[in-house]
Amino acid sequence: MLPLRILGLWAALAAASAAVSYGLMQAQFPAALLLGPMIAAIAFGVGGSRLRVPRAAFQASQAAIGCLVAHAVTGQIAQTLVEDGPLIVAVVLVTVAVSGLVGWILTRLRVLPGTTAAWGSSPGGASAMVAMAEDFGADPRLVAFMQYVRVAAVVFSASLAARFLMETPVPGASADVAEVTGPLSVFATLAVAIVGAGAALALRVPAGAQIGPMVLGSLLHATGLVRMALPVPLLELAYACIGIYVGLRFTRETLRLTFTALPGILAATFSVIALCAAWGWGLTLLLPIDLLTAVLATSPGGLDSVAIIAVGSKADVSFVLAVQTLRLFVVLLTGPLLAKWISRSVPETAIR
Repeated sequence: MLPLRILGLWAALAAASAAVSYGLMQAQFPAALLLGPMIAAIAFGVGGSRLRVPRAAFQASQAAIGCLVAHAVTGQIAQTLVEDGPLIVAVVLVTVAVSGLVGWILTRLRVLPGTTAAWGSSPGGASAMVAMAEDFGADPRLVAFMQYVRVAAVVFSASLAARFLMETPVPGASADVAEVTGPLSVFATLAVAIVGAGAALALRVPAGAQIGPMVLGSLLHATGLVRMALPVPLLELAYACIGIYVGLRFTRETLRLTFTALPGILAATFSVIALCAAWGWGLTLLLPIDLLTAVLATSPGGLDSVAIIAVGSKADVSFVLAVQTLRLFVVLLTGPLLAKWISRSVPETAIR
């Protein structure tokens, strides 16, 4: 059994998350049930609570978000990939290049060691980047801090963008996509989540807990073989779990460790977000898509949080997720090469 102190902290965190989420919903922010728990969890993490979301709970939440995305995917996504394939690839490559440039600048300014800057500024797959970083000589604590600062900043900025770019603001993301059409649909969706996540994790697919159900569910839902449906409370719990997982990554120890590098990390993070947003605006001149869809598609991660915001804000989910998913795999493939290039392209004195 958990100690009473831990239970009390979880109860206090749940209450604080509910209060912040309610305020954000009243202000008509999309993804309020993700953003509110994240804000509350950051306060608890920095306050020294030492709470941690179990890995299994986080993966279950990712699987639920994968099913949420699958519900929103139709046969149009294949058409989108065929018609706009070159531009989608260009969007991905520009975002990766911008992040690489920021990592190189951080190294040149001696803010961080080369490999740490490269992995920390990689745009997507935060948990995968942290897991892989140590194998390539990077400090996993600094990489984790950089990645989750970026994730939190993206959630805040994307939520603000969605709030003010939506023609008709909606307070929640789950009401119309989590329709319960009957027990059979719910059971089928849960089966998709379990089988998809289990298979992807067994194959060691990056972010497999989300991508597995997303791919399997999209195929079944788009072809009409399965009607994806999840109870609204289950999705809301998944939103909160992901928000709390990210928020609790911010601790006193990481703040002390990164204190001198924090201004550079924040400047780099918001520079990447601003440059990607500018590229998103340029994308609206090349494609018949709205600004919100372009901004979410080009935002530098993470896949799960951007998916929640995209669905809740009525953006073109197919386009956003096509870009975000492709970028995740590109980053995982190019990350080691980029880290080596940055380390070798700067003077030895700059990376010590």
